[in-house]
Amino acid sequence: MESITSFLEKVPQPVQWALAGIGALYLGSKFFSYLQLVFSSFLLPGTNLRKYGKPGTWAVVTGASDGLGKEYATQLAAKGFNLVLVSRTQSKLDTLAKDLEQKFTGKGLQVKTLAMDFAQDNDSDYDRLRELVQDLDVGILINNVGQSHSIPVPFLETPKEELQNIVTINCLGTLKTTQVVAPILQKRKRGLILTMGSFGGWTPTPYLATYSGSKAFLQQWSNALASELSDYNVDVYLVLSHLVTTAMSKVRRTSLLIPNPRGFVKSALGKVGLGGYQTAPNTYTPWWSHAFMLWVIENVAGVNSPLTIWYNKKMHIDIRRRALRKQAREAKKQ
Repeated sequence: MESITSFLEKVPQPVQWALAGIGALYLGSKFFSYLQLVFSSFLLPGTNLRKYGKPGTWAVVTGASDGLGKEYATQLAAKGFNLVLVSRTQSKLDTLAKDLEQKFTGKGLQVKTLAMDFAQDNDSDYDRLRELVQDLDVGILINNVGQSHSIPVPFLETPKEELQNIVTINCLGTLKTTQVVAPILQKRKRGLILTMGSFGGWTPTPYLATYSGSKAFLQQWSNALASELSDYNVDVYLVLSHLVTTAMSKVRRTSLLIPNPRGFVKSALGKVGLGGYQTAPNTYTPWWSHAFMLWVIENVAGVNSPLTIWYNKKMHIDIRRRALRKQAREAKKQ
């Protein structure tokens, strides 16, 4: 301690003041960021969706028949938007469309559906989507379709079909859908594009390497697209999510850190654009406990720090071990 004190005494006073100023600015920036986090999570409303269209404006939702996509469709319908629902299974789309039309009979809801398997990367499917939306006043696009690994898996052991499907659905599916729909938003000079991101892409995630890479790709792509389309008054955001109780996550019970789809989507649609405390631009984390987790990692541990990556690896090795034990038990029962 004496050596440090004597060293500081030798530092010229102007340098001491400069160092103290830098320290104060650093701490001040962290405090301001934390205030933004608190206000965004509990007090501030996001952009009103009426900015993107009056009642009767259309919203396109991909991966619409289950989980988050189904909830996005339901809540957008409740807000007066007509729907174009895109998913793989026509029977599920028909059931959802019928249920929503009955539920919102008084709102005059219109629903159009398109069954397409994004894993097939079939150009004719995108042509059919273009024909379906080209004459509609589309104001919102929800890029929700996605696929993850069946269980955490080392990259070198990832089945080729699973690897191919993840990249094709998450990356090509999202990009090609956006190329179909975004020109409508650009032409009307008003619109919103939300793309579902993931903590798995925000920070490197061993044992989900392909999925992690696909979501990291979407984050960079979405940020670049946001800058391009800002010239046309089109807002583009990546929606960051940790675990939600969906079929993809395979988590069934809600907890402090794991909301159900209804709660998550309500936050996602109610907090559009409230991500000023985050490092990545044009990105927001709507669920409050996810947002606090993100802030701690960004400001304490570090998104790409060895500690964060080590913890992710340890966690997913454990998840894989439990999943394999479950598979073994089920195999014995057969």
